Amino acid sequence: MTSVNATSSVLDQFAIQQREQKGGDLGKNEFLELLVTQLNNQDPLSPQENGEFIAQLAQFSSLEGIENLNKTMTSMLGSFNSSQALQASSLVGRSVIVPATTAQVDTQNTFKGSMNLPYYSPNAYVNIYDSAGSVVNRVNLGAQQAGQVSFMWDGMDSSGNKLPPGKYRFEAEAYIEGEPYALQTYLPANVDSVTLGQNGGEMQLNLAGIGLVPLSKVQVIGQ
Repeated sequence: MTSVNATSSVLDQFAIQQREQKGGDLGKNEFLELLVTQLNNQDPLSPQENGEFIAQLAQFSSLEGIENLNKTMTSMLGSFNSSQALQASSLVGRSVIVPATTAQVDTQNTFKGSMNLPYYSPNAYVNIYDSAGSVVNRVNLGAQQAGQVSFMWDGMDSSGNKLPPGKYRFEAEAYIEGEPYALQTYLPANVDSVTLGQNGGEMQLNLAGIGLVPLSKVQVIGQ
């Protein structure tokens, strides 16, 4: 007569063997084989109760559901990555506007940026620095209402000389109730390349004159 302990030993050995063959995990097929092996090796004088059998079938159904969910999530992640790659390819070479203090400027053309002014200011302005950190010009904007304030720079220094193209830094300030406040600037930049997010992570844009910036930081996508 096959004892209960002998049956457990056979099942334990079978389960260990299946785990070793499958890299440590039991799938639904292995679970089903384990269930059949259990039925074949049960004590004929004390067969498995219906409740136990139903509970094991419920476990099998749960395992199958988890496997199907994993397949669905894998498929969704693949679709997301494909969509992200398509979106990335369409951004390369285009101009975007992001919160930044530096930008690669073609001084032959008028440079346009903006700042976020939280309150009315009787005097707002933007200081412009070259790559050496020297102030080359100031764009005076005068009195401005609260909101998004645009500014333009013609690429010249304070003496009216045209400056060479390159990397420049912009610092916006405004007097609010008699005190100077530093303000966030929003500057344009060309997208040189795109780094796709790993494992569902966010896409990173490599912007000229700025570096890597998350896609979520982009305010406007230009032509």
